[in-house]
Amino acid sequence: MKLLRYGPAGAERPGLLDADGILRDLSGVVPDIGGDTLSDAGLARLRELDPAQLPAVPGQPRIGPCVAGVGKFICIGLNYADHAAETGKSVPPEPVIFLKATSAICGPNDPMEIPQGAVKADWEVELGIVIGARAKNIPQAQALDHVAGYCTINDGSERAFQSDMQGQWTKGKSHDSFGPIGPWLVTRDAVPDPQSLDLWCEVDGIRHQAGNTRTMVYGVAYLVAYLSRFMTLHPGDIIATGTPPGVGLGLKPPVFLRAGQRIRLEVQGLGMQDHLTVDVQP
Repeated sequence: MKLLRYGPAGAERPGLLDADGILRDLSGVVPDIGGDTLSDAGLARLRELDPAQLPAVPGQPRIGPCVAGVGKFICIGLNYADHAAETGKSVPPEPVIFLKATSAICGPNDPMEIPQGAVKADWEVELGIVIGARAKNIPQAQALDHVAGYCTINDGSERAFQSDMQGQWTKGKSHDSFGPIGPWLVTRDAVPDPQSLDLWCEVDGIRHQAGNTRTMVYGVAYLVAYLSRFMTLHPGDIIATGTPPGVGLGLKPPVFLRAGQRIRLEVQGLGMQDHLTVDVQP
C-alpha cells in the first residue's frame, strides 16, 4: 500500500494511492497516518478495504508529510563508504547517530528554505524507515517486524552549521524544511528487499547522486535493532539511513544550494520529491 497525507500544512487528511494512481480519502476510516494506524493490525484493516469504495480526492491537492505525529527523527551519518570518502572521513566502526528536529519535517514538494547566513546548504537523498511497532532491545532477526514501511527523505543540511561551527550536527540538519518525507509511506510488504533500491538526486536537471541501498554499511535491520539498544522506538518514529556519494560538499569543487534552484530526488518505488529552494521566511 501507498499511504499519504494531503491538504494544507497543519490540516492534512489521511489518504491512499490506489493501483491506478487515484488519491482516495481515508479520513472516514482512520484519524491519520500515524500511531495505531501504523501497527500490523492497523495496516491489515486498511488492506481489507476496497479502494474503489473510498472517495476519490478531486484536483491536485498539496501532498504533506506521509507520517503524522513523528516523535523522533533519527539520522545515520556516513552510512555509505563512498560518501564517507568524498567527505574526507573514514567508515565509522559503529553507526553515527544524530537527531533532526521534527519541526524540519515538511511535504515532498514544499519549498526548501535556505537559512539566514547559510553558505553551504546541501542535499542528501535517503531511504527512510517508518517504525510501526514499539522496539526496545530487539534482535536483528526480528527488526523488520517493527517496521511499518519506507519513504523517500531529503536530509537537508547546512554544512557550515553542521561541521565548521562548534557542537553537534543537529543544528546543521534541523532548519525548517530540511526534513521532507514522502510522498508516500510504502508498507513493508510492498518492499520485499529494502537493500536493493536505487536512489538518486538532481539539482537543476544535473544528476549528482545515483546509488543503491545495497552499498549501505549498516543495513535496515541492523539499524533498527542497534537503535533500539539506546532508545525505545515508537510507531511513527523515522530513521533516515544515510546518503550515497554526490552531495554538494563532495563535488570538486564543492557546490552548494542557493535560492531559485530545483531539487528532485527519488528512492525506487517510494516516490519522487520536487523542491524549489527559497530564501528563508520569517
